[in-house]
Amino acid sequence: MSVKNLIFFGLLIFVPISAAAHFLSWGELAVFATAAIAIIPLAGWMGHATEEIAVVVGPSLGGLLNATFGNATELIIALIALNAGLINVVKSSLTGSIIGNLLLVMGLSMLLGGIKFKEQTFQPVIARMNASSMNLAVIAILLPTAVDFTSPSITEPTLQRLSVAVAIVLILVYGLTLLFSMKTHAYLYDVGTAAEEGVEEEDHGEPNLLLWVGVLLAATLVVAVESEWLVGSLEVATKQLGLSELFTGVILLPIIGNAAEHATAVTVALKNKMDLSLSVAVGSSMQIALFVAPVLVIAGWLMGKPMDLDFNNFQLIAVAVSILIANSISSDGSSNWLEGTLLLATYTIIGLAFFFHPMIEGIG
Repeated sequence: MSVKNLIFFGLLIFVPISAAAHFLSWGELAVFATAAIAIIPLAGWMGHATEEIAVVVGPSLGGLLNATFGNATELIIALIALNAGLINVVKSSLTGSIIGNLLLVMGLSMLLGGIKFKEQTFQPVIARMNASSMNLAVIAILLPTAVDFTSPSITEPTLQRLSVAVAIVLILVYGLTLLFSMKTHAYLYDVGTAAEEGVEEEDHGEPNLLLWVGVLLAATLVVAVESEWLVGSLEVATKQLGLSELFTGVILLPIIGNAAEHATAVTVALKNKMDLSLSVAVGSSMQIALFVAPVLVIAGWLMGKPMDLDFNNFQLIAVAVSILIANSISSDGSSNWLEGTLLLATYTIIGLAFFFHPMIEGIG
């Protein structure tokens, strides 16, 4: 068993600890902290179970399964927060997931992989495709935000209907990207697929389908429960920690939800499989932008919650900056430790800006 899986096994102890914190009333901060840690290994086992099932069902169905469950943890947390009326937290977590994957995950992968191998290569064609998709994501949140900014008289229902229409377009585009990557142009992704199969072959033989379906369902159910506790304690706990709603949504929640993917991306980068590492980092950002965010907009519309694509202007700037530097660094098809450092430095600066943002608002 790999070190990563051993760590995930060890962290599962926080599942009963978080239950005790919740039912024995240890306090909101204790519930928040233990539930947050418990979600990390559960997300890891969800991802691992999905990969094992994909081995059995084949590349096409397996790819669709990975694309559907890739960000299931973030989607579950966001849906529960949306149902609780924490719209700003949901929007912040969406932008934070995009920023975190492009800067933190890609940055760590390039830094640690570059230290070990000096320079690593990946397919620039795929990098350019991903860059175009991420540019679309910026356009999708820029235009509804611009409409609201330039039309003070626009009503919330109208803005939400616009967002739902844009969301439908994004989901269609996401479906077409799956068709492109898994069917019509699958040969472009052969390197990443081969790398992934290599990792799987090292770990096991033929997986037990029923076992891993059971693991996936059980982990998903427990993540939903832990997310309920996390969201329920979020407001009080973050106030006790002295953190703003904005910082919590952009920085803390995405790190919790994406921890398993972070570990996977860095692990394969250390094996000199940068194609696969980037497919995890950038692919996760694309899924958030083109699938998770639109699903949440439509869910908000159906639930009667005012969820739309009108984002905080500062969040929009942060996402645009993240996509700009990530596209710039990945466009040449190679990476090194300095480029990873630049991405991490950008993430640190953005994180500091979000941390101090309430003070700036108060002064303004």
